[in-house]
Amino acid sequence: MSDKQIQHGRGRPRTFDIEKACLIGERLFRENGYDRVGVAALTEAMGIKPPSFYAAFGSKAEFFERVLENYAATNLPVESILQEGRTPAEAVREVLLFAARQYTEAPQAPGCLAIETARSSLDPQASQCARQAINAKFDSMRAFIALTHPLKASAVTDFVEVSLLGLSACARDGWDTSRVVEAAQVAASAAASVLRYE
Repeated sequence: MSDKQIQHGRGRPRTFDIEKACLIGERLFRENGYDRVGVAALTEAMGIKPPSFYAAFGSKAEFFERVLENYAATNLPVESILQEGRTPAEAVREVLLFAARQYTEAPQAPGCLAIETARSSLDPQASQCARQAINAKFDSMRAFIALTHPLKASAVTDFVEVSLLGLSACARDGWDTSRVVEAAQVAASAAASVLRYE
């Protein structure tokens, strides 16, 4: 269910679109960082009252977890990239280039929400949630590469993670799309050279 019925004073309850609320939250968290977005800002942007927010999501941290699930599925769909028949080098290249474009597509909200939250949030619950989302993606990548390159899977996956951390940071620092994509292409070529031989 993506809608909730929320009572606004007297009269009939208004339908509250959960998915739309998550998109609003994603935008605010990406633009400002988790720690600088309060429930007041979230509810104002959603057009609801704090009690309705808590009824729908439980807490800001639980809402962020929901936002992050949606974000991870759409903004870095690693699992859909790691398909049978595709070589690890091809998959790594697509992941890096996809991420480079995603990190720079919205100048007012650059970088990766999960990476930047894990890196900079002072809230341990939010940071842990972001780190778990990141780890899940790289666990999938490591397992995929290990199918054909078991001896290099961990090193190449670690290299991709380091590359994505750097690409996100550079996007936050104001690098434009072409510059971030070019750096991603170099990283992809380096990974491909390592994967050329088992």
